[in-house]
Amino acid sequence: MPPPDGTLPTMNPQMTAAERFSANLDAASEQQSRIRDPRPSGDVWGGAQARRFRFDPLRVMDANLQIIASYLQPDDVLVDVGGGAGRVCLPLALRCREVINVDCSPGMGTEFTASAAEASIKNARLIQEDWLQAEGVQGDMVFTADVIYFVRDIVEFVRRLEAAARRRVIIAIWSEPPPYRNAELFRLIYGEDQAPVSGQPELLAALWEMGILPDVRVLPEIPWWEVEFPKTKDASIQKVLDGSWLDPADHERARNAIESRFDDLFAASPAGYRPLWRKPMREVLVTWEPGTAVDA
Repeated sequence: MPPPDGTLPTMNPQMTAAERFSANLDAASEQQSRIRDPRPSGDVWGGAQARRFRFDPLRVMDANLQIIASYLQPDDVLVDVGGGAGRVCLPLALRCREVINVDCSPGMGTEFTASAAEASIKNARLIQEDWLQAEGVQGDMVFTADVIYFVRDIVEFVRRLEAAARRRVIIAIWSEPPPYRNAELFRLIYGEDQAPVSGQPELLAALWEMGILPDVRVLPEIPWWEVEFPKTKDASIQKVLDGSWLDPADHERARNAIESRFDDLFAASPAGYRPLWRKPMREVLVTWEPGTAVDA
């Protein structure tokens, strides 16, 4: 539990990298439970959230997706862990033998299945299970994007990725975890620091601790959701209020706080009002061949 003043607990320097990874998620979950009462229940990735991650599988691949696709061979089976609505794996199904999407969200699964059907993609199937409970899944390349921020047991998660991969494991993450992108606003609205989410530094430390020395590749494209911004001040504020990290009960307080400091928080640009509190962010691939771990 955090101290009464809302400051975050100090991490024990004797913790292993894997323990720190878990402790970050525990602290973030505790904080969200404390400021959001009750927490959302059911399929939190379903409905509008799932539709938001549904992309046209037949679209022209951007530079990031082309680089991911370059690791595939035509006869490969690709396993996408937490593949959601198929944003990444459905376009890749056109370049390999089969795609297997392992995702426990019914809402995401519905969008994935419908998207594949509409695009007449026949070589993609869904396993609706949590990755840590899924059994017998095998592929030449095992891929996962934007999942590790929500993983508590990173060692078991990675071990399962390795066990399922015949040739390569790829973990795609953003250089700053998206759940932590609003840390400055969080402090402004709630009067305390947001608990950090484990990302690239914590992942690499845990992998090194496991004896895995991966290749790390920074991709060129910025996030698709940060290419254009709201054109008005009110729309900019409303976009913040619509974020899942903010309790609806705090919308009025949040609106007042943002309005009072709007010119410090946003800058007008041809693309719209750009949030100044966000650092530039790129997608990062962390990849290795299974069975190449060295002694830790």
